[in-house]
Amino acid sequence: MDHRTNLIAAMRRQPHERVPFQFSLCDSLRQEMIRRYGTDDIVHTFDMPVVYLELPPSEHPIDHRRFHRHPEELTSIDEWGVGYKQGSVAHFARFISPMADFDDPQQVWDYPFPDVTEPARWETFKKQVDAAHAEGRMAAYFGLMVFEPAWYLRGLENMLSDFLCDEEMAAACMGKMTQAQCLIAEQAAKAGVDLILFGDDVGTQRALMMSIETWRRWVKPATAATIAAARSVNPDILVLYHSDGVIYDIIPELIEIGVDILNPVQPECVDPVLLKKMYGDRLSFWGTIGTQTVMPFGTPQDVRETIRRMIETVGAGGGLCVAPTHLLEPEVPWENIEAFVQAMRDFGGA
Repeated sequence: MDHRTNLIAAMRRQPHERVPFQFSLCDSLRQEMIRRYGTDDIVHTFDMPVVYLELPPSEHPIDHRRFHRHPEELTSIDEWGVGYKQGSVAHFARFISPMADFDDPQQVWDYPFPDVTEPARWETFKKQVDAAHAEGRMAAYFGLMVFEPAWYLRGLENMLSDFLCDEEMAAACMGKMTQAQCLIAEQAAKAGVDLILFGDDVGTQRALMMSIETWRRWVKPATAATIAAARSVNPDILVLYHSDGVIYDIIPELIEIGVDILNPVQPECVDPVLLKKMYGDRLSFWGTIGTQTVMPFGTPQDVRETIRRMIETVGAGGGLCVAPTHLLEPEVPWENIEAFVQAMRDFGGA
């Protein structure tokens, strides 16, 4: 089996030859990789089965500076108009929300979004999909979100307050973003991606960041709509849903709206083995290796043993792609990355 065929089979809990794996690196670890290997191409260096694709930028960008009070103080502004100020630690940055001061839903509807259907963007994207397939790798689009980009624009406190106190504003923010993301989902499916990663972090270390009633009112239908948009083009497309944190309460409803794969299955917050027992006949798992615990602070042997245990338990019968639960941060020793790769070879047949 090539990587693509093997990974799709594993995620459908069908017979496959190898337990797939994936990881990504922060900027400082990429520099360390260049020092050691002369390249930061992790897909080919470590022969990973999946290529993550992003939508190329528009040829006609919008100038959103007028929506910021002090645009000259920003490190950058993305194509949606979200501003960034570089933080003091590693790659972390502070969001500056251009809709933070909006007080009328019409301002949201009038706010300029990028053209997400621009043909040139998707022509380039399709070439990237075809290139991944030509190498026998899965093409994955990362990532479709509604709640997160909506609050990036509006501000998290504002967005959560709108959910409870200003339904018209919440409906404008979520409705406008849902429309845009549904268009992206359709185009990505038309381009031939195998997997779409839907991500909207709604979990904290202890519980959902909102009541389940609020999640059902605002986030669930938006997620369901974007999944349906992709499946209207390709009914067989694999759907991965990402949320960090404690999300036990919403997992049955994620399955209900069409989620195939749960990510990142953060072991500091949820029990991967328990989730396998509860939902392993309906759901696959992508992650399970802690980036708050074993990867930065464990020994290489700890990494090996954790991976072995996840393969034997969560991976029983298929349905597991082993991955750290976040990109690997500066604290992770390179020896633990090497132990990760070797463990996959030893225990997963990678």
